[in-house]
Amino acid sequence: MISKRPKISIVDYGVGNLYSLERAVRLFTDRVSVTEDATEILKSDGVILPGVGSFEAGMKGIKLRGLFNTIIEFWKTGKPILGICLGTQLLMSKGYEFGEFDGLDIIKGRVIKFPKLKNGFKIPHIGWNSVVLLGNKENSVFVNNVRDPIFYFVHSYIFEPDDKKNIFAKTEYGGHRFCSIIKTANNVYGGNVYGCQFHPEKSGEAGLKLIENFINLAK
Repeated sequence: MISKRPKISIVDYGVGNLYSLERAVRLFTDRVSVTEDATEILKSDGVILPGVGSFEAGMKGIKLRGLFNTIIEFWKTGKPILGICLGTQLLMSKGYEFGEFDGLDIIKGRVIKFPKLKNGFKIPHIGWNSVVLLGNKENSVFVNNVRDPIFYFVHSYIFEPDDKKNIFAKTEYGGHRFCSIIKTANNVYGGNVYGCQFHPEKSGEAGLKLIENFINLAK
């Protein structure tokens, strides 16, 4: 029955790219909303933090809408959270984009600029790239049944979890391997927090499969 499909909230904190993500999620459940309403977010089965923009602007948007404590409260329910690009970066403790700023601190770590890259590779990293899985993909968002999955990246900053067990997958660009998927490795509040540096809603079959897997976790 359609009423049994999970309810997914895409958190609107003033960043772009919300509605292309909504269209992708609607392929798997019609119970989806783009919202800044705390009550609606807390009633959801799963929450997605999207994002395009700077770390500072993202955190300001969350705080101006009174959503900081809402996101933390949802995390403590143990229900799944998926961060996308900036939304993943905001899950970290600190961001160092044009200054030093506090994040949500759900996953201990920091967001920093790419180091100097080899062979003239440019920043931002824009385009298609593969990921190398380090964690167990069973019961996770990682793609299954897609041959040689690649994903679409647009970013100048990368996240560095303090606990390497939270690094779920890595990607190489310009001779530097960086964390491209994070997952809470311990069982604190269910361990159901994921984040990807790429944009699954722009990544074709592989990206849609990742979104579908996340929605299945929310059931």
